[in-house]
Amino acid sequence: MQAPDDLRAALNGLLDGLPPTRAAQAVDRLIAAYRGATPTDAPILRDASDVAAYAAYRMPATYAAFRSALAEFQARAGAWAPATHLDVGGGTGAATWAVADAWRQDAHASTVLDWSEAALTLGRELAAGADSAAVRDAEWRRAPLGGAVRLPESDLVTVSYVLGELDAAARVSVVAEAARAALGAVVIVEPGTPDGYARVIAARDQLLGAGYTVLAPCPHDLACPMEGTDWCHFAARVNRSSLHRQIKGGSLPYEDEKFSYVAAARFPAEPAAGRVVRHPQIRKGQVLLDLCTRDDGLSRGIITKKRHGDLYRAARDADWGDTWPPPAES
Repeated sequence: MQAPDDLRAALNGLLDGLPPTRAAQAVDRLIAAYRGATPTDAPILRDASDVAAYAAYRMPATYAAFRSALAEFQARAGAWAPATHLDVGGGTGAATWAVADAWRQDAHASTVLDWSEAALTLGRELAAGADSAAVRDAEWRRAPLGGAVRLPESDLVTVSYVLGELDAAARVSVVAEAARAALGAVVIVEPGTPDGYARVIAARDQLLGAGYTVLAPCPHDLACPMEGTDWCHFAARVNRSSLHRQIKGGSLPYEDEKFSYVAAARFPAEPAAGRVVRHPQIRKGQVLLDLCTRDDGLSRGIITKKRHGDLYRAARDADWGDTWPPPAES
């Protein structure tokens, strides 16, 4: 999953003049902050250096995760498309770029809300050269996310990697407002860690309580069957730019961005019958698929070449996060 050319071009040169060690230190501190606890009155992205380091290193991965979640939502949502989009806690706008790419044939207006003026300023600058009018013309608005937040109504509300910045009461408030403000759908993405998954599951429960139908990744509106030390998450493979390798010293040409998400809608739609929740295991003449299913919860499907023919060939092409059976077999 590659960030679009115009976004990568906008990110190039973002850290010109900032020593690589300074950029790496900023990235390390920001990642540690995102994995920890932050008071609701203290946005993590504090100044222009923080924002530049975060955008340069994290924005392609955040974009990839959100774009992957949107693709799975679209597969179940059919022809539905938003005319208005609200990006809550959008920072430099990765989710706004992802929404513009997902519905590139449909004109829509995006608004980005964040409590960091530095993030909004850089997001606006990056958007100025975007190919998509929805990104170029987006409104960038500063707004507190803690306390009694009030969100404007929009067809699609996205909440991107922000719940971890909030305390428990503020998370409940933001998700409740997202559920109220969304006229069509809510998509929430968090890091693919046990804590990120726990925040997504809590948000999922709120959305179900507000009358939404979960379209992805879950194939049902029942309780999540994963228990104990297990958690539901997926991965988007991101090509590492030279900037990534410079900052973090990585040798591989890619990295896997792990994320948890929930996509829910007010409109009628059917979730998938099942979803692949682990990397498929390909063996001689058979493929083992760990599935979350509507009827059986967590189960293992054994697809063999001898018994399943075309379905076996589809299983060999299946990936972690895909719906199952594939659309042609549903």
